[in-house]
Amino acid sequence: MSQKTDLDLPMGCAVQGAVRPGFESILTREALEFVAELARKFGPRVKDLLARREARQKEIDAGRLPDFLPETRAIREHEWHVTSIPADLQDRRVEITGPTDRKMIINALNSGAKVFMADCEDSMTPTWDNVVQGQINLRDAVARRIDFTSPEGKRYQLNPSIATLIVRPRGWHLYEKHIYVDGQQVPGAFVDFGLYIFHNHAELKRRGSGPYFYLPKTESHLESRLWAEVFRHAEARLGLAPQTIKVTVLIETILAAFEMDEILWELRDYIVGLNCGRWDYIFSFIKKFSRYPEFVLPDRGQVTMTTHFLRSYSKLLIKTTHRRGAFAMGGMAAQIPIKGDPAANDAAIAKVRADKEREAGDGHDGTWVAHPGLVPVAMEIFDRLMPTPNQLHRTLDDVSIQAADLLAIPQGTITEAGLRNNVDVSIQYMAAWLGGNGCVPIHNLMEDAATAEIARSQIWQWIRHPKGVLDDGRKVTVELFRQITREELARLRAELGEAAFAAGNFERAAQIIDGITTAETFETFLTLPAYRAID
Repeated sequence: MSQKTDLDLPMGCAVQGAVRPGFESILTREALEFVAELARKFGPRVKDLLARREARQKEIDAGRLPDFLPETRAIREHEWHVTSIPADLQDRRVEITGPTDRKMIINALNSGAKVFMADCEDSMTPTWDNVVQGQINLRDAVARRIDFTSPEGKRYQLNPSIATLIVRPRGWHLYEKHIYVDGQQVPGAFVDFGLYIFHNHAELKRRGSGPYFYLPKTESHLESRLWAEVFRHAEARLGLAPQTIKVTVLIETILAAFEMDEILWELRDYIVGLNCGRWDYIFSFIKKFSRYPEFVLPDRGQVTMTTHFLRSYSKLLIKTTHRRGAFAMGGMAAQIPIKGDPAANDAAIAKVRADKEREAGDGHDGTWVAHPGLVPVAMEIFDRLMPTPNQLHRTLDDVSIQAADLLAIPQGTITEAGLRNNVDVSIQYMAAWLGGNGCVPIHNLMEDAATAEIARSQIWQWIRHPKGVLDDGRKVTVELFRQITREELARLRAELGEAAFAAGNFERAAQIIDGITTAETFETFLTLPAYRAID
């Protein structure tokens, strides 16, 4: 491991990525010292929590299904509230999400949405360049000096009025292989969180905002407890007033759904809401019960938010957050506007409308979109159905959600079209990811790591269990999967042409997907083997 010498590095810190022009303004000695502090103080706790995840998975595999925790019953039954919510987070009726590339940031902040979640996680391939350049872009956005000129000469710059910025760091399971502290890789969460808050907290305060974050992939309140300790340390270290940091936690794992009250409690000084991370939630449902032959889901297109287990989780989230004075954020509609096909576009918009009307009608305080073109659609719905800044007054006292509701298996069919779509999406998404793009439109849907996880995990599940049978009677097997893979690769080659196909990482992507799909053990996240394949 050779340490770069063109940076002023603190003791015990090594940077293994190339230092391109401008990177030194982010990778300063002081900023890296802060990141190193986080790694030394809290890094062992991250490893312990990841070990807890493995232990809990073994318990589930052995037959212990999740339930509400008896040891935290008092937290669920007693009355208490989270602390104050800043003015610029009081109205979050429409939020737009996307990666931290320069053009995306400008367009998202200008989109008319109330909030932009800049994503360092599922919609961003964590190449070294993306990680550091993303921090440069975020810093310039906070300072209102970000601009971009396209190769065609089109100039992009911020409007006078822009969305409130929230940053999503990587989950606990992802490490940054280009930064080492005392010979150990640093958790990616500490790199993303640490560099952003270090460089931007003062400017955010000056502009009347603050360091706001979305926390992904949480599986227990103990993981939230660690974040709370990280925040207290960061505030003290950087001279921030207590409770300056504000967070929203994505409830996107089946285990977290049973600990919403506890997660709010652990983060009560910092948290302002929970979000229905629906796509990762479906993936988590498959993953956690991967060894159960009865927990087999139908085609992913049939697993909608109107199915019982998802509607139950959504209503429980609303009821729980509003009882504690926190917001309930709706999830992402994967549809995007379709150019050149008015009928298909109308059908896509109709699905978005139905989804957002359900969320606003149920009591959500806001929702997510992935494309600027959908901001007006979602805004109109929430303006009409939610005339107040939020719906904290909607307490859903008549709603009662039990463990059986959260574990209800959706019914439906498995089709060749569904299998073929899963193969196609898995390969195309992985190919784009390997090329540095973690958010890509495929078949008029915006796919990120979460939706790709559903696609590949369903194939694994269908292969492994007797219920993995197509509606025409054929069993989903490794052989059928590989046959369809060959056919989909041939189709892509014919559609794209030989040169574009060869340059597009498709063969490499197919190899990675084949490896994790045919393996006996379930790969916890597709981004882990994929990360080993990129610089």
